[in-house]
Amino acid sequence: MTANTKVATSHNIDNYQLLRHKIYIWAKRSPALLALLIFGSFILIITSFLTLPIAATGPGGANFLSALFTATSAVCVTGLTVVDTASYWTPFGKTVIALGAQVGGLGVMTLASLLGLAVSRHLGFTSRFLTANETKSRLGEVALLLRAVVITSLTMELILTFAFLGVYLKTEHSLLEALGHSAFFAISTFNNAGFVSIEGGLAGFVGNWGFGILVILGTIIGAIGFPVILNLATHKFHVRNWSLHTKLTLTTYFALLGISIALIALLEWTNSATFGELNTSQKLLASAFHATTARSSGLATLDLSNMHESTWLVLDILMFIGGGSAGTGGGIKVTTFAVLILAIIAEARGDQDTECFGKRLAYPALRLAISVTLLGAVLVGSASLIILHLTGLPLSMVLFEVISAFATCGLSTGITAQLPASAQIILIVMMYLGRVGTMTFAAALALRTRPRVIRYPEDRPLIG
Repeated sequence: MTANTKVATSHNIDNYQLLRHKIYIWAKRSPALLALLIFGSFILIITSFLTLPIAATGPGGANFLSALFTATSAVCVTGLTVVDTASYWTPFGKTVIALGAQVGGLGVMTLASLLGLAVSRHLGFTSRFLTANETKSRLGEVALLLRAVVITSLTMELILTFAFLGVYLKTEHSLLEALGHSAFFAISTFNNAGFVSIEGGLAGFVGNWGFGILVILGTIIGAIGFPVILNLATHKFHVRNWSLHTKLTLTTYFALLGISIALIALLEWTNSATFGELNTSQKLLASAFHATTARSSGLATLDLSNMHESTWLVLDILMFIGGGSAGTGGGIKVTTFAVLILAIIAEARGDQDTECFGKRLAYPALRLAISVTLLGAVLVGSASLIILHLTGLPLSMVLFEVISAFATCGLSTGITAQLPASAQIILIVMMYLGRVGTMTFAAALALRTRPRVIRYPEDRPLIG
């Protein structure tokens, strides 16, 4: 090795060490902002791969907007599309989409923490604190949680792949094709991504209980959140040892699931365009399937454009609420919704404290729940207003599409592909903001609390 080569190598090492140190400092000071940038970077990387000629079936490859929309939808585990996934993308393109969904399913703060581990070999206190806040875990459990995220994801996706393989082998595919579709759909289901790689979608499975139950279970496990999975794995069926977060998440999630199944069945039972040709067993499966997937995964066995607008409203509410914290679902999260309901009940009873499962909820939890819900509503309202002005489409259809994008659900009335480029860009922004999380986005803008030496006297304005 020459002297010049040694100098060049030493210079490269110094640059690497400097870059590593800068990333480490940035991760400690502003992990939420770093997470936003990481997530955005992955979207751009997936976009660049999808623009390659080998990614699309047509000549010349995909146009930039289609690639960007699909990449955002994949990384944000949404499932909204402007092109048909099965026919537009090649096996290479579908693999890239699956990779994007896998990365997105790990979650924003989890991804940032994994980067922090890779760079610094340990988590700084700030990163641990924000990750614990995002995942609702104790500081000492963060490293364990990160391992649980990866192990749970890969294990569940492997199980679902082999489970779906038996279903796809019956659809006249070769073993290799069936395995490819099974792996793609397993990743899509567990990560609540909502992409389907077979032509014709899932219409042929509307009455298939085996397939439907697999999708329902895969969606629920991915949507309830990794902290809940970790807590259940640790304490099994010893309910007394479950954390408040686990109890609140499971109770609210399944209560909403039962109510939504009943409502969808009631509203669509006699609709000839959806449930009309199904028998009773198939109607019950369709109700359970869409009540589950509307919370997160966005998969559908029926044409939603044929559903009643009243059913759309029910689905709007379910999508906006979403799944569990630190899971693969979107929305404001079921715990946020539960805290608001508990606060209303406490106020109606005249109780000073908001209580649940023998615990008193901290006031900051209520304040955060109100902030998350209001910020989500403002984002949805603003995006809906802009798209309404741009397109002139009915409010019910626009609102459905915007909530689906914000909640990273992916259900659609069929208008996304028909929207002008400007409206599609709005949906791209909504998917990104919805996935990174309203609280993470807010933390990226202001990660500090303002110390107040002097506090103003307390007073109460009239409410209501």
